[in-house]
Amino acid sequence: MERPELPLAQLHAFAVLAEELHFGHAAARLGIAQPPLSQQIRRLEDKVGHPLFTREPGRVALTAAGRELLPAARRALADLADGLAAARAAGSGRTGRLRIGFAASAALTVLPGLLRAFRERYPDVRLDIREMTTAPQIAALRDKVIDVGLLREPPSAHAAGDSADDTADAAGLNFRTVLTEPFVAVLPSSHPLAAPRTVRLARLADSPFVLLPRAAGPGLHDQIVGLCEAAGFTPRVVQRAVEWQTVCALVETGLGVSLAPASIRRIRLKGVAFRPVEPNARTRVAVGWREDDRSPLVAHLLAAFGRDPESAG
Repeated sequence: MERPELPLAQLHAFAVLAEELHFGHAAARLGIAQPPLSQQIRRLEDKVGHPLFTREPGRVALTAAGRELLPAARRALADLADGLAAARAAGSGRTGRLRIGFAASAALTVLPGLLRAFRERYPDVRLDIREMTTAPQIAALRDKVIDVGLLREPPSAHAAGDSADDTADAAGLNFRTVLTEPFVAVLPSSHPLAAPRTVRLARLADSPFVLLPRAAGPGLHDQIVGLCEAAGFTPRVVQRAVEWQTVCALVETGLGVSLAPASIRRIRLKGVAFRPVEPNARTRVAVGWREDDRSPLVAHLLAAFGRDPESAG
């Protein structure tokens, strides 16, 4: 197909004149003098090869060629206007797709409010929400499978316990804490330590543990093990589970006990008790993104948290 060479200014002038059917009125509407308008129409007619208007004293009318061209000219101008509006919206981060990974426990804390606030402000952005544990989120961020992650205890080059592999996997990623919360002991309701209001960690030394696998979240796993070791024992793990819902269900059966972020208390199981632990320790939820990502959508999501992250919790 031959590519038509029709300048948009000429099409615009043609469409306006077709509506006004008066050169003076059309020129005023376009903000130009009448002679330049006449020149644009003549150039367009030269490209078409036929007159587009009949010109008689006191009367301007569309010719058959003009009537055929007018719908196409209007579509072209409208499509361009729509395309420009879409490009501007995408460039400013008001449309597009944002892929968000989140740890299951984030759905019990910051995620609902964050998504609600973001959707209220940017209703035309399509959100692609994917549940995944911390380690897969870091890999997905690095591989550009997701744009933003809400994860627990991300690796830090300055944090004790992080391995060289953990920090290398997170190279090129930024993390910012958005929530901190205490740990709780997760106990069968029939467990003797479920009766007191708080539990000293050392008293869990003889209990079997249900923990998440380290591969799912190295930072949180190592923090839990480190808390137990600081209390004088290494947890005896009898079962591992990736999801906190599963951990709580296994605790309910009497298989063991666990340590978990306090937000896990929102998982309601009749046979499970949640008790604050002593000494007190806190775990953090962080937002992660690629440090070289200049997407306005990512910037908008980071701004949607709306407060000093270190004070959250």
